[in-house]
Amino acid sequence: MQPSSPTGSVNLHGWQPWAAAALSAGLLELPFPIAGPMLPWRSVFAWFGLVPLLWALLSGGDSPDPHPLRRGFLLGYLCGVLWYIGNCYWIYDTMLIHGGLPPAVSALILLLFSLVLGLYFGLFGWGVLLVRRATGSVRLALAFAPFLWAALELAAARITSVPWDQLGYSQVDNGLINQLAPWTGVYGISFVLVAANALLAGGLLVQRKAPSRFTGRLAWAACGAILLVSGATGVLDAAPQPPPTAEAVLIQPDLDVEHTGYWQSPGEWGQHMAQFTQLGAETCKSFIGGIPQTGAGTVNPHCPPQPAHPDLVVWPESPAPYFESDPRFQRSIPQIARAEDAPLIVNGIGAEFVPSEGWQDYVSAMVFNADGQEVGRYDKIHLVPFGEYIPFARLFFFAHKLTGKVSAFTPGSERRIFHLTGPDGQTHRYGIFICYEAVFADEVRHFALNGAEVFVNLSDDGWYGDTSAPWQHLNMTRMRAIENRRWLLRDTNNGVTAAIDPYGRVRQSIPRHIIDALPAAYGFRDNITFYTAHGDLFAWLCVLLSLGIVVWAGGRPLRQQAGR
Repeated sequence: MQPSSPTGSVNLHGWQPWAAAALSAGLLELPFPIAGPMLPWRSVFAWFGLVPLLWALLSGGDSPDPHPLRRGFLLGYLCGVLWYIGNCYWIYDTMLIHGGLPPAVSALILLLFSLVLGLYFGLFGWGVLLVRRATGSVRLALAFAPFLWAALELAAARITSVPWDQLGYSQVDNGLINQLAPWTGVYGISFVLVAANALLAGGLLVQRKAPSRFTGRLAWAACGAILLVSGATGVLDAAPQPPPTAEAVLIQPDLDVEHTGYWQSPGEWGQHMAQFTQLGAETCKSFIGGIPQTGAGTVNPHCPPQPAHPDLVVWPESPAPYFESDPRFQRSIPQIARAEDAPLIVNGIGAEFVPSEGWQDYVSAMVFNADGQEVGRYDKIHLVPFGEYIPFARLFFFAHKLTGKVSAFTPGSERRIFHLTGPDGQTHRYGIFICYEAVFADEVRHFALNGAEVFVNLSDDGWYGDTSAPWQHLNMTRMRAIENRRWLLRDTNNGVTAAIDPYGRVRQSIPRHIIDALPAAYGFRDNITFYTAHGDLFAWLCVLLSLGIVVWAGGRPLRQQAGR
């Protein structure tokens, strides 16, 4: 192996660039949940985790390379594939345990998933090196990096529909940097993180003897360090604590996702209904004053002799056999709403007859007033592939077991807002979204834009087991509260059930894997943030700029002998 050149370039055919790309993949795993909730201090790794990859892409210097863009793509691709395997390892568990697939097939599905989504990292490496080779400037390539990264995150959300753990989610506990979210969404946070990485990488890559001391390595490193320290200390920022004005009861039934059945044994339906009714009446009890498993203390509120009726009772997404057309369901739910004297939201399977297509089944949230009258139904719009429908069903025949009792749901078409009246006679507007929909920022914002004063998220994370996924899902849901400055009630089958304030802080929760109810305090807001009104405008600007630069750079000859 040849030694490094005096300008700091490395042997393109050596092992160092590939090791650096793999190192970035490892560093970028750390600012996300791995097997439990993530401690906020670990978010600091996102501020410099990309530096090794950027160094690997741009440290070639004047070394001859017959295929520079291919090298850039493969370096980024290696980083991306390794990162997705580590971040989404829970896919293996889900396929193995709940899909009933052999270990080798489960591992192959995880690998194929990572190979597809790793392409975005590959395009990042290709684009950065394209600008470097077309312009001869490391500085311009580094300046281009945050724009390209944000553009590719938007592509992941819109093209492959898997915006899972975008880089900005790592800062959900950073009260300083996440103030960007109501303006730019999570993409603006990702942009700043990549900019900090680019500045730090510039401290390793830019010429020592620059034309100006303000463009040399020291300046780049100093700017990156200042941004890193200033941003990372945002985890110490104390966000405002808006006072709650209402209370809901969120039921966590902890039903087994594998063996729930249809509750047809004598008395089984009645036993479950009695249990849910009892849990819905638990309006004053202890809870965790934060996120479970983080050391947050237990709060024991002072309970009045006669607790008031809640403003809302919520049942989560779960494997319970709640079919809207079932006579048992039609009898029981109105009775329970009247007994609780509160509006009731229940997840189940809705149905509708379409003359040209027959009966259509939906993943639905049925909404009832306190008098037992059904207000309406929200039908889930963004279904989970291989969970609620099977794309290319003939090709993926083996995935049918993952879809449960009904294998082909129909997506809904309307983001409905529900006007519900609480015990105090006040009517408020609720927006409901279900499970996986929480990771789609531009879709959730429409509920607030349509008038929702509070969000309700129903989810069943029992399919994930004790992996990173429930905690990753929670953090992405928290970002929806921050972007739209809304209270968010998150009701799950087996955790994490929580009340989240408009600044993304988990104010109340209950432990996972237990049958319990959370008396969740919340409030109402009707202000519209810039992100609520305009959506992914910032990310689209990054897309347009990135496309323009790529087209321009692609039309220029590659400059092998270039300055820095």
